[in-house]
Amino acid sequence: MAESADDPEIFWVEPEMRGIIPLYDFHISKSLAKTIRKQPFEIRFDTAFDEVIGMCAESAADRPSTWINATIRQLYGELHRMGHAHSVEAWQEGALVGGLYGVSLGAAFFGESMFSRKTDASKICLVHLVERLNRNGFRLLDTQFTTDHLKTFGAIDIPKDEYLVLLRDAVDRPHLPF
Repeated sequence: MAESADDPEIFWVEPEMRGIIPLYDFHISKSLAKTIRKQPFEIRFDTAFDEVIGMCAESAADRPSTWINATIRQLYGELHRMGHAHSVEAWQEGALVGGLYGVSLGAAFFGESMFSRKTDASKICLVHLVERLNRNGFRLLDTQFTTDHLKTFGAIDIPKDEYLVLLRDAVDRPHLPF
């Protein structure tokens, strides 16, 4: 992470309590399921990675500052070109209106950030991410921290020692296709 978008330095964060979304216990509210059935967005994977991270880095009404600086954008871009960082994108009428990005290692996916410019766009991207992770045999969806938003999907906090067991199991597996 970085202190701000203007700070060129980055630092490692290793919380004592780690946020994860158990892939076997993912929750979708009835109202979100109804919205998904209407298919308000075209969902794409890895077609606009740089744009997704750029939009995640923009300030928003509920997030006036960001931890995503130029160094992070560059490094994640390199990880994307190497096949380790991925984006899930919501498109509407040719415009990118929501998305998320993260890193896959072994059978683990580390969600980094998400954005939404249309109601439910990032939520629907998260649903599609979890569907893809489950379909491809992933074992861990790391959110680093839990938020009230992520808790609605079943996100929980687990102690670092428990997390490290799950992490080791996931990253020691062969790299799975995203």
